[in-house]
This record gives sequence, structure tokens and C-alpha cells, in this order.
Amino acid sequence: MASGTQSTGMLTREQLFHLFDRFSFLTSQPDVKKKISGAVQDKQEAVAVTTAIQEEIFSEMGVDPRFGISCLGKVSTVYENDMDLVIQFYKFLSKEEVACDEAELEEEEFAEKLLNQQMLQEQQLEMLKYMRKFNLDDQCAILEKLHQHMENGNYESETSILSAEQIEEIVPRKVSPLYTPR
Repeated sequence: MASGTQSTGMLTREQLFHLFDRFSFLTSQPDVKKKISGAVQDKQEAVAVTTAIQEEIFSEMGVDPRFGISCLGKVSTVYENDMDLVIQFYKFLSKEEVACDEAELEEEEFAEKLLNQQMLQEQQLEMLKYMRKFNLDDQCAILEKLHQHMENGNYESETSILSAEQIEEIVPRKVSPLYTPR
């Protein structure tokens, strides 16, 4: 490890954003895509190549690569109250998954997976728009039920959506109290 290389503490918000941006840029380059695909054809794991790319970025940043990779495992807990960072982190993870899928899947399979992912995201957006009609307490109840639904479904993609009917079942009806004699 070179002197002056960061190997303790936690990566800063700025360092993480730099990593996310740089990784996104690099994995969109044709030569890097070719490198990942070539590794898969040579029976290597695509994720090993994307991890090596992340390690190179950490080295450029003056961060010990092993330390940087270990910090990634802590991002969602250390920065749990920084929604912008957590969202960017999950986009970064998604970008890595897409880069690996593009290298590992046949062209038709990859296109189908992207289409399915886009349709899922559209359904999620519609669900979120529908949820906005409810007050904050109801929205919290809906999100709690969604979390349980996803947990019970082993976090499979299709469990990340609740139908309007399911949402209506969660939200208590606003009815006038029944008359009860004393």
C-alpha cells in the first residue's frame, strides 16, 4: 500500500459520488464493455472485472482498493439518512448489474431483461403516484406492507409492486363511527 493512501475510516459522500460517476462513465465505454465480455468468454466472472474497475478508480482516488470495496458494503447503513446518496448507491449497483448482464447474456436475453426492468419501473412509478393520494400516515403503512411483501417474496422484483386493490386494503376506511348505546 502506498503511503498517503486512505485505508481507515469511511469514504466521504464526495468520494462515493466520484466513484459512482466514474464507474458509470467507464462501464458505458465500448472498450470496457468489450473487456467485460472478453472476461466472460474466458470463463471469468463479470463481477470480478467490474470489481477490478472499481479498485482502479479507488487507486486513482488515493484510496486503498480493498478498503474502498469494504466501504461499499457499509454505505446503506452509514449513510442511511442521506436519501440522495443511498439512491445514487443503488443506481451504481444497478449499473454494475446491467454491465454484468450485458456481458453474460445473449443479445436477445439482455434486451428482454432490460424491457422487463423498464416495465417494472413504470409499474413502480404508477404505484408511487397512486400512493401520493393518501396522507403520510397511510403512505407509511403502505410502505411497511410493501416491505413485508418484498421480505416474504425474498426480494424478487415482482414483489416490489402493490396493486391499487392491495393498497386500498391497507388503508383504513374513513367512515363515521357507529352509534353505540350506553
